Amino acid sequence: MIESDSRIELEVGSGKGLFMIGAAAAAPDTLFIGLELAAKFAALAQKRLEEANVTNGRFFCCDAIEVMCRDIPAERLAAVHVYFPDPWWKARHKKRRVLNERMLVAIERALTPGGTLHFWTDVVDYYESTLELIAEVTKLQGPMFVEEPSSEHDMDYRTHFERRTRLNGLPVYRCKYIKPAELHG
Repeated sequence: MIESDSRIELEVGSGKGLFMIGAAAAAPDTLFIGLELAAKFAALAQKRLEEANVTNGRFFCCDAIEVMCRDIPAERLAAVHVYFPDPWWKARHKKRRVLNERMLVAIERALTPGGTLHFWTDVVDYYESTLELIAEVTKLQGPMFVEEPSSEHDMDYRTHFERRTRLNGLPVYRCKYIKPAELHG
């Protein structure tokens, strides 16, 4: 059973749940929460989690930005994972990107001192503009390089988007940030 003071990690945009199911199975003492806007993907991911008998995770269909800003207490999350978010290609739609100013401020507030933000994408423009925005609106330390993990079999990837991108020989841009201890309290 997960205790109320347990380590909590949150994934924004869980998709079909590949990352979180593997991460939760590997860390049974950590509570994993997946936030997914698409109801069919949140339900599918939850079904897969239950079929895998992983009990320390839960997927929710919701607007992650609203949940982060309204419902997550300060300094409660050990990690926030954002893998391959929708890039909203058209200039007029870029305001819809999940890693916007409001979300980044909420992530910084919600991370524990030493907590991490993990961000991966296959869109270099999104990567570069997000790194600039993180530097502008937060005091998170980074970006820190994240080495490409090796895959041991055809489904051994963090997400389905990573799998497709890497199998097509395309680059994945990865980084992490750490909330410094001096931002505590």
